[in-house]
Amino acid sequence: MKFFIDLHLCPNLESQKETELMIRRSAELGYKAVGVPLPIKNHKDLAKKISKICDEAGLDFISRIDLEPSNAKELLRNLRFLRRKVEIISVKCMSKSVARQAAKDRRVDILFFSPLDVRKRFFDSAEAELASETNASLEIDMAPLLYLQGHRRIRLISKLREEVYIAKKHDVPIIISSGACELKLLRKPGDLASLGYLFGLDPNDAEKALSENPREIIERNRKKLSPNYVAPGIYVIRRGKDCPDG
Repeated sequence: MKFFIDLHLCPNLESQKETELMIRRSAELGYKAVGVPLPIKNHKDLAKKISKICDEAGLDFISRIDLEPSNAKELLRNLRFLRRKVEIISVKCMSKSVARQAAKDRRVDILFFSPLDVRKRFFDSAEAELASETNASLEIDMAPLLYLQGHRRIRLISKLREEVYIAKKHDVPIIISSGACELKLLRKPGDLASLGYLFGLDPNDAEKALSENPREIIERNRKKLSPNYVAPGIYVIRRGKDCPDG
């Protein structure tokens, strides 16, 4: 059985009831883990509360912060402060300069773009080349495909097809998430995967975007957050008196 992950579940955290309902519904739909974006302020306290709700629902909780910096300097400042405080750092790229900086910074896990204004989607070949070197992923939220209508939905799908083609060409991992901020926008993993054909993902790639790709990010970052982590590829195996003599 696939280990499906919704890496971008977006309940209103001011409403504990709504948060609980969306997390429980995610478990019922077949997800095994959820990533919930936390506010920069008070993220530790909220992470504990949401982790408890996820435990009760049988879900693995992934702590995440979505940054939306106005410029590259602000992005760098936030990365210095937050990188080792949460498991996932994602950046909503609202300008080309922010997109370029995020794509080339190894502290960024996920790049995502506005679903409402395709002119502000800056994922091109140059962006993809930078992201492929830092192992950043491109995230696609599916909720906008459900609530947008007419030309806005058509333009978004067309842009997603272009972005997926570029990402695949440069071996940039693709993440499919719900992006759901309401209970009615939640869907089963298989339903989200089936929508992948709209923008050029075959069934196997779409399933990987909901399972293997997000899981790889989580496992990599949890190792880095471990007290035994020293540097890329270097971990403490034994400490002090546990080390054998001679």
